[in-house]
Amino acid sequence: MAMGLLTRLAQPGHFMRWSGALLPWVAGLAIVLLAVGQYLTWFVAPPDYQQGETVRIMYIHVPAAWMAVFFYGAMAVSALGTLIWRHPLADVAQRAAAPIGAAFTLICLVTGSLWGKPMWGTYWVWDARLTSMLVLFLIYCGLLALWRTIEDPNRAARAVAILTLVGAINLPIIKFSVNWWSTLHQPASILRMGGPTIYASMLYPLLVMIAAASVLGIALHLQAMRTEILRRRVRTLTILEAERLDAALLAPQAA
Repeated sequence: MAMGLLTRLAQPGHFMRWSGALLPWVAGLAIVLLAVGQYLTWFVAPPDYQQGETVRIMYIHVPAAWMAVFFYGAMAVSALGTLIWRHPLADVAQRAAAPIGAAFTLICLVTGSLWGKPMWGTYWVWDARLTSMLVLFLIYCGLLALWRTIEDPNRAARAVAILTLVGAINLPIIKFSVNWWSTLHQPASILRMGGPTIYASMLYPLLVMIAAASVLGIALHLQAMRTEILRRRVRTLTILEAERLDAALLAPQAA
């Protein structure tokens, strides 16, 4: 019963109705969480005893990194939906997620470089974590380019879904690169055995910012999916209208 309800809600028509009602609430919650997170970041969280005020970059960098990986994971699940179940909304969800994930990845890379300069003395090193995040950004860009390259939507969906699943190999590399190799990037400090290693005065503002980025990402994804569905409807109507005009022009000649 639950699976049937989910399947029905995932139909494009139903999705447009419930997402239209839900989107203002999700966007409002994102704004509230961002406001609270910014207050905690700038007025409550203390400076680090070693990094000083530059540690505040963490409150943007870490949520961006989380969302970059989250959206690629969501794309991999959508790719399975395209290849196995051929669900019409799976490709829509995947295509809508790609530019958002790419944007969060770029924010992660830029803020990481700005953080690295005062900490490591350089904006960039070919560190395992940094390099795997750069690879993720390049994969995002490649998928976006592939969608534009293949004109047939069905062929594009299958090709992108396959490439997305291949690229998913990079996700565990990103997560465990700091454990597998001797790396300049610090090891995991939140999701690790034994619990977080960050002081509560910094951890809670960071968790609020991660929650804010997550809700913001969901709001952006819902809006992007709605836009993609409308774009496809317009494309379908344009093709049908062109075919109708062609048929009308050919009818007198046939007579």
